[in-house]
Amino acid sequence: MTDRRALPWPTAPITTERLVLRQTEARDRAGVIELNASPEVGTYLGGPQPRDELERMVPEVPGQRPGFFVVELDGALIGTVQLDPHDRERVGERRAEAGGTELGYLFLPAAWGRGYATEACTAALGWFAGALPGEPVVLYTQTANARSMRLAAKLGFTERERFEKYDAEQWLGVWSPVAPPA
Repeated sequence: MTDRRALPWPTAPITTERLVLRQTEARDRAGVIELNASPEVGTYLGGPQPRDELERMVPEVPGQRPGFFVVELDGALIGTVQLDPHDRERVGERRAEAGGTELGYLFLPAAWGRGYATEACTAALGWFAGALPGEPVVLYTQTANARSMRLAAKLGFTERERFEKYDAEQWLGVWSPVAPPA
């Protein structure tokens, strides 16, 4: 596996037909707090986080690391996409072998059902495949999260396994970009 710490930040924001994926700025703090405090967003993530805790914990500029993207539509934050190091301690050895990076995403409920998550995650995975060619990505979701299961299928993730955790059935999928010829 490639050293995930060597992941370079894109030299410019990633643009799609409708969206911009960019580094976070101070102006994004309120939107990041809103995402994490939303009961709808937190439904399959253990519930919303208390807003007062988020106000204390979220830094002035949240998510300052390569692989953490603000998703912007017409200049407004509608979500985030993260490509983060896979937490090998959390899932055990068998699942840890699936990939070194985990895809995560959060979108405000007003943005649901319009294809923005598919568009943003596709762009982020494309950037990742160029930055770390051939490196697989994992995605976890509860099987009860029908929207997330559909998104995983659209993005090309294939089921690796299902397991019980947090009192619910979890799904682990793997996405493997085609490595360029050597």
